[in-house]
Amino acid sequence: MAAGRKVADLLITNCKVIDVYNQTIVDGPLAIGHGKIVGYGEGYQAKETIDAKGGFVMPGLIDGHVHIESSSLTPPQFARCILPYGTTTIIADPHEIANVCGLDGIRYMLDASRKLPLNVRIMLPSCVPATPFEQAGAVLEAEDLEQLIKDPGVLGLGEVMDYPSVIHHSDSMMNKLLMAKKHDRVIDGHSPGVTGKDLTAYVMGGIMTDHECSTQAAMLERIRLGQYVLLREGSTCKDLLNLIPAITPANSRRCVLCTDDREPADILSTGHINKSLRLAVEHGLDPLIAISLATLNAAECFRLKGKGVIAPGYDADLLIVEDLKAFKPRHVFVAGKEVARDGKMIVEVPNYTSDTVLNTIRLAPLSVDSFKLPLSSTKVNAIGVKPGSVLTSHLQLTVNTDANGNFDAKLNDGLNKLAVIERHHATGNIGLGVIANYGLKNGAIAVSVAHDSHNIVVVGDNDADMLAAVKDIEKMGGGFSLCQNGKILANLPLPVGGLMSDKPAQEVAESLEVMIKVAKESFGINPKAHPLMTLVFMTLPVIPQLKLTSTGLFDVKAFKPIELCIQE
Repeated sequence: MAAGRKVADLLITNCKVIDVYNQTIVDGPLAIGHGKIVGYGEGYQAKETIDAKGGFVMPGLIDGHVHIESSSLTPPQFARCILPYGTTTIIADPHEIANVCGLDGIRYMLDASRKLPLNVRIMLPSCVPATPFEQAGAVLEAEDLEQLIKDPGVLGLGEVMDYPSVIHHSDSMMNKLLMAKKHDRVIDGHSPGVTGKDLTAYVMGGIMTDHECSTQAAMLERIRLGQYVLLREGSTCKDLLNLIPAITPANSRRCVLCTDDREPADILSTGHINKSLRLAVEHGLDPLIAISLATLNAAECFRLKGKGVIAPGYDADLLIVEDLKAFKPRHVFVAGKEVARDGKMIVEVPNYTSDTVLNTIRLAPLSVDSFKLPLSSTKVNAIGVKPGSVLTSHLQLTVNTDANGNFDAKLNDGLNKLAVIERHHATGNIGLGVIANYGLKNGAIAVSVAHDSHNIVVVGDNDADMLAAVKDIEKMGGGFSLCQNGKILANLPLPVGGLMSDKPAQEVAESLEVMIKVAKESFGINPKAHPLMTLVFMTLPVIPQLKLTSTGLFDVKAFKPIELCIQE
């Protein structure tokens, strides 16, 4: 076919082809055969022809780091959601489901992804649990992860969030890094705020990437030390626009695009990696450099053989766009087969179910008294919400108590009670605390999605509604629930690991939209705070400053638990 002696399977005519190697644009046509790029230029014949109508043919887009579970969608539903936007390959870290179901959770993600038109490559979660101070559903050590390292769907070791264990050379973390090195696999990074000799030690561990850069100085330091920087544009964390000015023709080859965490409504309304391309070009990045970030660079970073380039012998993962500004795909191909056209899937995507990731909510008996918060001092350490950020403030507040010395949100304007309930092994552990600047009034909101151990989080101004919301989560097998005056006003079941729905993205997005609207209109939530995502990140003990786990308050800066009450 490449020599023109045999007829190709497909010929894309009237097109301009993006050459990421030379950073230029060449004229088509483009010939495809047996799922591979055959060649481009005149003289090719094919069984089928598609007229690109003057459009640009680009390599399929690659998301360098994403948690599928954070979309609230199963892998098949996630594939249906993102393929129409031109993302044909993702590097997925199933950290969330692994914290709930251990190796069974990773196996589910692998098996659910094998027959998808989307190329899913898995990074084995390195931090289950994320820190020793959490109660997750599983503990995964190097010998556990090694059972899956040779699976064809596995690329390497997922983001090493526990950077103190790398820097201080803990045996458990060293064993995981050495296991990945022994099998010559890529190791993903996560090192917010780490710099100087600590960062040098972290990189020396063989960690090749970082998606946590929020400043240009952090980005340049990591590139200088040999890492790839993944420029993140998620639903909550948005670093892309901060970092674009630091990209130059010289260092651009060490930059990759990623989403990390994206909600379905966000994807459906603004796109996926093509949104990052659009933003990058709007803010001054050369279109060809931007395209390379999402294709060639990602393929080289993660050693994706046959991906990221339009050249003979490479996989025919392609999209055709009208221009290099909006990056709106007209056609999307995977392995030479058209899978999406004009924003819609045109092929079937098989569903996948497994009993190993269902029925994961296991609670000890609860009552209204479970949420009582007796205080030995009226001065407390409290969590301050920072709207639009996963960061929190560490506040020290003087609060009012009821006649029995218990914290009562209704006696403390602007404050709420926060609880984290262990839900994996029915231990009965409940962490209780005080949260400021969330603004909830007359009710409670509960979620079973709570990074990274995914215990149940509930916030409220009265214990009865807090209990009712948690019981609703238990009944659904996981999800989101809004309760007011003992009545469930809205909910969203997430039965797969308590994290994901097997419903279509549009249906999940609409349910979430209703919940957000009800929360803001009926519960008085701070209008600048996301009613649900704020809670999802309230338990993450690797993001400063103060967080709450099922064992109590955690001071991230000091990296240790602290007491709720401050003794004078």
